[in-house]
Amino acid sequence: MLFNERVHKFEYKLNDTDDQIIEFINQNKREAVNMSIQSLAACLFTVPNTITRLSKKLGYDGFSQLKNNLKEELAKQQGVQDEEDSMHFNLNKTFSLIDGEKMESVVKLILQAKKVLFFGVGDTVSFCEMMVQNLRVAGKEADFHLHRHEAIYELNRLDDHDLLFLISLSGETPLVLEMANIALNKGIKVISVTHFNRNSLEKTADVSLYCYSPRKTLNGYNITDRTPLMLVLRALSEYYWERADCV
Repeated sequence: MLFNERVHKFEYKLNDTDDQIIEFINQNKREAVNMSIQSLAACLFTVPNTITRLSKKLGYDGFSQLKNNLKEELAKQQGVQDEEDSMHFNLNKTFSLIDGEKMESVVKLILQAKKVLFFGVGDTVSFCEMMVQNLRVAGKEADFHLHRHEAIYELNRLDDHDLLFLISLSGETPLVLEMANIALNKGIKVISVTHFNRNSLEKTADVSLYCYSPRKTLNGYNITDRTPLMLVLRALSEYYWERADCV
């Protein structure tokens, strides 16, 4: 996983000091990979322990691994890139995006909610139906609706003890964003699942989950690989089933 992808994945853990360090590294990557942790800390008017903590927040063992991975990243930019948008690449990338700590936080919200409402459009509807079934088998009240007016009617009946779960690979689906904004105004917590990119839905959601599934078309048809989405939802279901048994 690239440095900035780690920043995106773990940004919910970062503070202002972390952001300043990240900005410096991004602006001085080639210099940073040759600096000691003491030198980098001095440049940023901080202490080495702060940089070590940031490295671990980003999933590295420490600053040395951060530098080594960054060196590999810079070298790869000059060489042959991995073949992207293949099933193998998408699945490996998705596995790296599954964050156990974030999964636990979503499971906690589901367990606390009186009811979970799922919503998606088009090809994501079947995934909403699957998740409703996966929650119901563990005794959680959950539902989804195919049509906008039915979903909005149900959403307006929810309160801040309930939970809205939205699925949109692009994170820009107008109907899904409409649902997110209604929930925001009602104080209902929102969980989103999107492709791993910067998008409008993740900005609205209380917790954002990611798969790696870039849009792909052939002869005008959407042939985007949805296997990564299934992988993330299955992982979440297993986290939930394990916790639900303990309640």
